[in-house]
Amino acid sequence: MKAIVLFSGGLDSLLAMRMIKDSGVSLFAVNFVSPFCQCNRKDGCSAIVHLKKTGIDYRVVSIKQEYLDIVISPKFGRGSNMNPCIDCRILMFKKAKEIMQEIDASFIITGEVLGQRPMSQHRRQLKLIEKETNLSGFILRPLSAKLLPETVPEKKGWVKKEILLNLSGRTRSPQIKMAEDFNINDYPCPSGGCLLTDPAFSRRVKDLMKHFKFNLSEVEFLKAGRHFRMTDELKLIVGRNEKENEYLLDLANGSDVCFAPKDVAGPIAVARGLNGDKSQEKICASIVSRYSDGNGNDRLAIERWRAGDTEKGVLNECPMTGTELEKILI
Repeated sequence: MKAIVLFSGGLDSLLAMRMIKDSGVSLFAVNFVSPFCQCNRKDGCSAIVHLKKTGIDYRVVSIKQEYLDIVISPKFGRGSNMNPCIDCRILMFKKAKEIMQEIDASFIITGEVLGQRPMSQHRRQLKLIEKETNLSGFILRPLSAKLLPETVPEKKGWVKKEILLNLSGRTRSPQIKMAEDFNINDYPCPSGGCLLTDPAFSRRVKDLMKHFKFNLSEVEFLKAGRHFRMTDELKLIVGRNEKENEYLLDLANGSDVCFAPKDVAGPIAVARGLNGDKSQEKICASIVSRYSDGNGNDRLAIERWRAGDTEKGVLNECPMTGTELEKILI
């Protein structure tokens, strides 16, 4: 018997996979990539490292563009921030169903725990998601199966019922104990890896939707730095460390203007939508001055250049006050 396992890289999906794998079911893992995952994907994702260790076949599936569409207009609403959790799960299950049919698998396994997530993991929502994807009875949640309606894999004996559990709620203690029993160490990204559940990031998303095009390129800019809304057309992003400085420079394009202190250590800042406004340039420079090394009062020399150009100008500006910064911080 073959099954698809939705593998997020979190402990719950790792445990569910191990439980069913050890019961003799052949597994094919699917790892979805969204624009808002907090995992480190420099080498694909830490989740993939664990999949490779298990020897299970897997596929990484990008849902980036489709995800943007549901963030803009989620059919089933959002959580407390900008997270469209129900629509997100529906999208993933629809994609998994396509793969299930493609490889002739019989059901889908997830690490979902009843009541763990407030928006998408209560009984009503789980039932709704199955209805919307036409997968009723074919989604097995091993960690909570004994608390949920019996699925087709259970009825037909495709899985051993004695290995299924009755976990519920937000406590992590049982899962941590299971990880020890399975000898699972250094398990990957923790529960809650979606940036859209973060209030500060959600404010940036709302601001982007209001003022700029909501596309993948703009979303990448939201993931680093301090963000300041200067005008309807202009936003300044200020790096907080060397890694973010490099990240912002990599993302900047020819229409962006960059700023950095000339003689002291400090941030790289990227202005998007500046369009030659000299007064706004001075304000941008004063913000960069604020976050640069100095005594906090003196004017600093701040270099200014168009992204991709080598020619630089210099502005001498005093640091912006904290009160002024708070007014424009997103």
